[in-house]
Amino acid sequence: MKQLTVELGERSYPIYVGEGLLNDIAATLGKHRIGTKSPLLLVTDEQVAKHYLERVKGLLEAGGYKVATAVVASGEKSKSLSVLEDIITVALEAGLDRNSAVLALGGGVVGDLAGFVAASYMRGVRFVQIPTTILAHDSSVGGKVAVNHRLAKNVIGAFHQPEFVLYDIATLKSLPDREVRAGLSELVKEGFILDREFVEWCDANAEKLLALDSAALEHALYIGCGVKAKVVSEDEKEGGLRAILNLGHTIGHALEAVAGYGELLHGEAIAIGMVGAARLSAKLGNPASIASETERILRQFGLPVRIPRHLDTDAIMGAMMHDKKFTEGSMVFIIPKDIGEVEINRSVSSVWVREVVDSLKEGE
Repeated sequence: MKQLTVELGERSYPIYVGEGLLNDIAATLGKHRIGTKSPLLLVTDEQVAKHYLERVKGLLEAGGYKVATAVVASGEKSKSLSVLEDIITVALEAGLDRNSAVLALGGGVVGDLAGFVAASYMRGVRFVQIPTTILAHDSSVGGKVAVNHRLAKNVIGAFHQPEFVLYDIATLKSLPDREVRAGLSELVKEGFILDREFVEWCDANAEKLLALDSAALEHALYIGCGVKAKVVSEDEKEGGLRAILNLGHTIGHALEAVAGYGELLHGEAIAIGMVGAARLSAKLGNPASIASETERILRQFGLPVRIPRHLDTDAIMGAMMHDKKFTEGSMVFIIPKDIGEVEINRSVSSVWVREVVDSLKEGE
């Protein structure tokens, strides 16, 4: 097992990465002073439930815990206020109190949703992230929890840090190929932001990562989570530096919203968004090779690098206007200056953005 720490003073917490960690989930909760007197709420989705719900519930009950469960539909559409209310109903009926904890067993959708349940239930109870997807390496670290509005993604939420993140890479072995590729998109993104050497390692080890090689996954997740932990430790609530984690997200979130949170997986939308950000970089005077290299590496992982042509440009631009990164009439983009180096640009021309969106609908 490898261990990292998100350094936030009294609210610091560990990230555990390794194979077979779920076997010790009850002991790990005890280690973090989550007692057995108050019930736990285990939140998951339908797909993850098929593989792990009964096992994890059984392990917790064997450790003396009372466990209520909430199973939501798989996919981004579960990040809604109506589903949030349904889960809080389960929590109330199960008798959760201020000493209870919410456990998020699943991918980024489950983590965001369960985390917001924890942040809002009785004005905040403890929670634990148990990611079961590669994509969730990013969302499970940092305490950003939220649900979506029909006009924009993640605009209803809070900052609520977990007690710990338990990343059992054995759970990744049940992922469909498409979700593996989408998850690797965000993992490689961490390198594009701060670590060129990691991007080059991912490029060289693409086959192993796609094949879910245990050693390669453990190394990559350790490095990827380390980048996220470093940034969050320096800027917990996105006052400045943390915004760099949004590379590819301004266009990516808009694509998800316009496509109805279903056609494109999050990691797929972010891959397209990263290519878009790299093309904007060229318009700002940086080398065009950044865009071509970004696109080549993402293709290596079988990721989309073009916007589906049927998605309307006006609708995409409109969705970006609703995004949290649209401020005071200017479009905020994370712009790559090189592979492994980015800057926050708060005054990107919307004309250029439209040109890039249109260009991403052309060609293969």
